[in-house]
Amino acid sequence: MKLSKTEEDLMNHLWKFEKAFMKDLLDAYPEPKPATTTIATLLKRMSDKGFVAYTLYGKSREYYPLVKKKDYFSKHVNGLIKNFFNDSASQFASFFTKETNLTKEELEDLKALIDNEIKKK
Repeated sequence: MKLSKTEEDLMNHLWKFEKAFMKDLLDAYPEPKPATTTIATLLKRMSDKGFVAYTLYGKSREYYPLVKKKDYFSKHVNGLIKNFFNDSASQFASFFTKETNLTKEELEDLKALIDNEIKKK
């Protein structure tokens, strides 16, 4: 399942906090802050989708993520590779390295990461 852009924004705040009350999440937004009802609606939808849960303290809810950021974005990237690059990581890597205006240093860093992964296998 996928999050909308606004849900992803909120989820990023929650991943950063690890656990947060509504007030903490609202405070994390820049001005103009979204309405409390908007955040409540997003949290409800995210809870229904299985991304968020909460612990009840009286009338207050402390929210926490059920999905790790790494797992969510890994699935997202793998879907992107499958849908837009014919399930070819090589096509994705070729596109990424040519179309993102990476510096020589960034390309060398990527090469080092790839070389490390090759050594591990």
